[in-house]
Amino acid sequence: MNSLPLVKLKQSVHNAKSVVQILFERNNELQQVLRSNTSMRWSKTMSCWYVPYSITIAQDLFQLLKNKAYLDYDDLKTDPVIEKPQVQKMVAITNNELQAPGIEISDKLKEFKDWLMSKRYSESTISTYTDAIKTFLRYYSYKSVAEITNIDVIAFNKDYILANNYSASFQDQVIGAIKLFYKTVEHKTIDLGALCRPKRTKRIPNVLSKEEVKAILAAGRNLKHKAMLSLIYSCGLRSGELLKLEHKHVDVTRHLLIIKGVKGKKDRVSPLSQKTIDLLRAYLTACAPVRYLFEGIKAGEPYDGRSLQQVIRQCVKRAEINKPVTLHWLRHSYATHLLENGTDIRYIQEILGHKNSKTTEIYTHVSNKSLQQIRSPFDFL
Repeated sequence: MNSLPLVKLKQSVHNAKSVVQILFERNNELQQVLRSNTSMRWSKTMSCWYVPYSITIAQDLFQLLKNKAYLDYDDLKTDPVIEKPQVQKMVAITNNELQAPGIEISDKLKEFKDWLMSKRYSESTISTYTDAIKTFLRYYSYKSVAEITNIDVIAFNKDYILANNYSASFQDQVIGAIKLFYKTVEHKTIDLGALCRPKRTKRIPNVLSKEEVKAILAAGRNLKHKAMLSLIYSCGLRSGELLKLEHKHVDVTRHLLIIKGVKGKKDRVSPLSQKTIDLLRAYLTACAPVRYLFEGIKAGEPYDGRSLQQVIRQCVKRAEINKPVTLHWLRHSYATHLLENGTDIRYIQEILGHKNSKTTEIYTHVSNKSLQQIRSPFDFL
């Protein structure tokens, strides 16, 4: 006679959500299996283990408990037994209150992440998109992924994103992630026509004067700090681009900096001035990095991004500039100063690596050269 224990699955409602109770006589091995699975929860009120309902739950549990127990799922129904969760409406549910991802959600997330990786999306994009989908699917953990509809997306936007006052950029990221997820993993189209994307806030870039930039660069305590900040400003780099630079990317003969595989998977070049080349030569002679142009404590490892942010904060403080300056302000300042020096905006677009010329045109709004040509009517009174 086979000694496998019997596990009975029973559908129920717990905290206004449809769940499946996992009922069996005390068994240490089964307890350990369920305890190690992140989707399982113990309920004191029901005195049993339970898992969020999904139409594939019987199959999921069969795989989990294969060769460990017999499953009796006769009591499971085709449709989920669930009261309309009124508590999810009008009340902001925080991320910590969402159900842990079940087996189906975990599998779907892995499939989505694998697809993003196969398409060589950046690490930050992969992280952003998978986190967004994870939050969305956890919100509807009482449903199977296939059951989620356009109406659910609209409700999620209203009852979770807007109710928690999340930013417009977060809302836009989630909408984009949902659309891509259903297209690539579920192979169906989510119609987001009824869900308006948030209007992007039109902000002008933060720009420093040439005198302020000079003071910040001069405030570097050592040659490495000065070289890093100077290169960001003199070539209009993003901080991530600076940290990926290697020796081979500096073309001294042609006075060019080669920026490889950056945002948008595009390579580009930026002109290197003789002053910048002289500074880099002095730095390389003094510090002799192994692989990356700027390395941290370990040779051959790139400089830490958080440490670089600390460098700019310290330099701004020593320069006695009372503005919340970030590394990106140097890039904005570079573009604006180029424009003020008479550089054609099309060249600036290429140097910065902007895909759309409209992105580059924002610098025309903060250029002193343009603004100073405007005479106030007050002057003629």
